[in-house]
Amino acid sequence: MKLTTSLSALLLSGGLSYASSLSVYQDNTFYNFTPNNNVIGFAQGVKAKCEGTTMPLSFISSCPSNDRLCQLLTSLKDSEQKVQVVKANAKVLAQLISLPQPTTFDANLWIESAKRIGEEQAKLLINEKRLTEEVQIKQRKFRKQAPSKQLLQTDTTCNKEVELTIPYGHVSFSTEYEANIEDEKEITVTQYLSITNRSGIDIDAETAMFYYRSSNQYVHPVHFIPWIVSKYVSTPKRVYKQAMAKKTRMDMVMMAEERVSESMIASAPVASYEDAREYKIKNLILLSTGIPLDVEVVKWKAALSCEVRAYPYENTRAFHVCSFDPTYQIDSNKWKVKSSNEMINDNAIGEYRDGKYDLYTKVEEDIHIGRKPIVNKERETGIFGGTVRKKDGFTLTLTNKSDKVKTFTLIDRIPTSTTEEIKSKLLSINSEKKVNYKMLKDGQIEMKLTLEAHENKKIDVLFEISYDKNLKVNY
Repeated sequence: MKLTTSLSALLLSGGLSYASSLSVYQDNTFYNFTPNNNVIGFAQGVKAKCEGTTMPLSFISSCPSNDRLCQLLTSLKDSEQKVQVVKANAKVLAQLISLPQPTTFDANLWIESAKRIGEEQAKLLINEKRLTEEVQIKQRKFRKQAPSKQLLQTDTTCNKEVELTIPYGHVSFSTEYEANIEDEKEITVTQYLSITNRSGIDIDAETAMFYYRSSNQYVHPVHFIPWIVSKYVSTPKRVYKQAMAKKTRMDMVMMAEERVSESMIASAPVASYEDAREYKIKNLILLSTGIPLDVEVVKWKAALSCEVRAYPYENTRAFHVCSFDPTYQIDSNKWKVKSSNEMINDNAIGEYRDGKYDLYTKVEEDIHIGRKPIVNKERETGIFGGTVRKKDGFTLTLTNKSDKVKTFTLIDRIPTSTTEEIKSKLLSINSEKKVNYKMLKDGQIEMKLTLEAHENKKIDVLFEISYDKNLKVNY
């Protein structure tokens, strides 16, 4: 669409402003502009103020012929009318067929009439089906762009700035990240804003701000209360049912408010990074099309370290993870990962971990891992004095299915105890070749493994649980 056409549509819908601004939060959107007329757009649930005074709103039946959404709505109504015409024609034809039949019978005439009637009925059915599908397509297209088929206007004229409050979800944005990894030593991160407008209002803002927070945050006032120590005096316990019920209701209201607050918080223009979770775009034309507008925010590079990891006790699939120190705060953990022009993962996940950011890039398909408990006959349980010593373990089977050497870190575990009554210790880690491992806290075992091309490796992990014979344990 040409820029002049867009601006003309904005003029007709009251969206053109001379000092306009847009503020998009996670719960509301605020659009300030100086209107040319009273028309707002095909909006729903909006509130309008003129210099702080609420303006009454109403729907109007007329629709400017040059407005983009008006043209789409008019086309939809024309298609709906055509469907009704076809249905009416089919009804009239059915009525004609049901009229009293002539007393004389001409077989040829009846055959010809039946043929023509059948052809006409088939045409009407085909046209009705085609026009109905066309209506459904246009309805979906319009619903994607606007929440209402009625045009909204202000009942009074405002010659000053109008502030529109647009409901949650009608204008929205999300942060997306794209990682380019070429040699596993450096990562290039590009951050985008993906902005969608389906409010029914075409927006033209000189300054647009996007905030990853709620505009309506409830903060309970907190004041210092002394911690008093006093002489204990025994008093009878009293139950105030009404007060307790009132307190319960207040607690429920506060919990509900907290839940609401928490739930509100998980060529293109150029955006700027203002602060963590705050972004700005200048001279933004955001038409209500329902189609995401992707805007680049920042691009930066960082040193990278990558490895293959596996946690067989949780998942027997190995995966690639790359760690780096972000130059900017990461607001969203959903990523696209590329290597030059090759897409590695269109739905990768990342997280802050141990002071760095870990990006889980892809599954290592060439490493197959199996984990099974040691068979029952190899388990040993003995009683020494009053203590039970139970030996247990599991077997890891590792296979490299590729033609290349694979090096990776395998992390597994043995039971760990939080009480002195139960003790757990590692007995051995056995394999044909020596296994390079470290025993860490909380029963964590970290193994550094290398598999040659097509190599199979078997590792037995044995541990012992000791506890009083009168106890029952579970792990």
